[in-house]
Formats: sequence, structure tokens, C-alpha cells
Amino acid sequence: MRALRIALSAGEPAGIGPELVALAIQRGLPGAQLVYIGDLDLLHSAAKVVRCGFTCLRYDPNNTEPSVPDTVYYVPQKLGQANEFGFLRRGNAHYVLNVLSRAAAGCMTGEFDAMVTAPVQKSIINEAGVPFAGHTEFLQQIASCKQVVMLLSTPTLRVALATTHLPLKLVPGAITQSSLRDVLETLNRALQDDFGVLRPRIAVLGLNPHAGENGHLGQEEIEVIIPVLEQLRAQGMELSGPWPADTAFLPDRLKDVDVVLAMYHDQGLPVLKAQGFGEAVNITVGLPFIRTSVDHGTALHLAGKGLASPNSLFAAIDQAYALANLKRERIVRPPIAQPSHA
Repeated sequence: MRALRIALSAGEPAGIGPELVALAIQRGLPGAQLVYIGDLDLLHSAAKVVRCGFTCLRYDPNNTEPSVPDTVYYVPQKLGQANEFGFLRRGNAHYVLNVLSRAAAGCMTGEFDAMVTAPVQKSIINEAGVPFAGHTEFLQQIASCKQVVMLLSTPTLRVALATTHLPLKLVPGAITQSSLRDVLETLNRALQDDFGVLRPRIAVLGLNPHAGENGHLGQEEIEVIIPVLEQLRAQGMELSGPWPADTAFLPDRLKDVDVVLAMYHDQGLPVLKAQGFGEAVNITVGLPFIRTSVDHGTALHLAGKGLASPNSLFAAIDQAYALANLKRERIVRPPIAQPSHA
């Protein structure tokens, strides 16, 4: 059995991603084969910034052995334009997307067991003429998935999002009974299949202050959220809510919860990041492959200075490896069927 392969994307070349990937390569991952997809000169430049060194070997799909310490395999992709840390270049937008596409393609064929991504800069990709909302939506399109869900995780808290990168004014219209049902079903299935949670307990937040306060502060809870929760509870899902977001994250509320579903990006993520910023992992569930990422952005103001913490990327790599291990165990040793009872 070959070593598990983790594909690494350094994200925006001008950001801190290349430095973080260089540090991750130096750290290594025992038992796994790390595969960097990208420009080799960029990686060497980043390694100089963080004062680390390693050996780069051309990736060979027939090589089944794990990476040895301070060694990485690489799949070459050339930058479109000379890079300077801290300064965005439109000419590298397609390079960033090509790296992601190669990693995703390898995951979909089983060549790679997971992909881990450093942050990208959405604005420069859009300025280059490519509509791009984010990693989550881009990978969903590549994989032709009906529904994916953004899930961020720390050792003590998981927060998923009903909507992802949307202007706030568009959020209410994006939350329909159909979309919310799809998100909850995808999230429930992922917790069962990917994380081994047999009966996920999902706490669902309301959209409005005080979860609408019985319709006095909005109708979305009454017209959309509550009917969906009732339908899915009748099908056996363990759902609570809708909860007012301002009290949902109190420790007593969370002690019997596996994941909190927030209605929009800035409803749930500030709490999670206040608790574990720099160590949280972004996981895209609902894809046909494993993808994890960091909980932060490109930090252009830190790029090229060797000051950025690699902890979130380390956590993302460790999480990807753990999920890939669980997936392999399910394939190699599927659960024994239990006899049915009349």
C-alpha cells in the first residue's frame, strides 16, 4: 500500500503562503508523501525568507514511499509573471488557478489522497478577468458538486456556514428551504462519513437578532428555517434551534453539540477565530475528495518578512492526513454489516 499523498498549494505567490509551505516541508509529515504543486523558484525564494532548506525531487506517481525528512516531491507549474512578496501581480492569477486545478484533478482520480491550500487573493484573480468567489466555490465547480459546505474546526469547536462569500445584503435571499435542506443534509452526511460521528448533533443559528423573536425581528426563521428543521428532524436528524447567535456559543450551550451551523460568514467565524485563530482548519465538505486549508488570508503586509505563523497550515496538513487515514480505513476495512431485526 502506497504512502498517503498530500498535494500542497502555496496559494497567492505574493502572500505568506509560499513561506508557510516551505516551513511545512521542513517540518515534514511522517508516513506521508508531500507533493508541492507550483513554481520551484518561488518555493526556494520563500525558503530563503524563512531560513529553511530541503531537497526537491521531481514527483513520480510510481513512487509509493513516503517523503523522507526535509524532502518534498514537486509537480512543476511556472509563474506567469515575476513574483515580489507583498505585491500582487495580475499575471499570476491563472498560475494560482492552474495549481488548484492540478491538485483537484489529482484528488479526483485518486492520484492524491487530499489537497491542502494556502490562502489566495480573490481580488487580484477577479481583476485579471476571472470570476472567482473563493476556493470553496471554485472546487465545487471543478467537481460538479450540487452542494458543498464550508466547515471550520478547532480542537474544541466546529462552525459550518449556510452561505459562504456573499455580500450581507444578498444573504437572506440565498437562504431558501431547498438550499438550507441541502446544506444540513451535506453537513450531517460529512460528519458521519468523514469524521466518524455516528449521530451528529447540529445546532442551527437563526438569521435575525434573537432568532427573529417570534417574527417581530424578521420572518426568515418562521418561513424558512423552522420548517426545514422540522422536516429533517422527522427524518431522524438531530437538530436544535434556531438559536439566537448572541448566546449560541456559551459553553453550556455547546457541550452537547458537534457542529454549529451559522447562516452567514461573519455570524459564526468571528467566534471561532477569537477562540482559535492561527490553529483552526477550513474544511470543504461535500466534495468527492478531501480539501483542507488555513483560517487566514494572504497577509501581504507580512509576506517576505518571515514573520507569519505556520500553525494553521500545519493543522490543515495534519487534519487532511487524519481524514485520509479514516477514509482509507473505511475502504480497506469496511464496517461489518449488522443483522437486521424485524
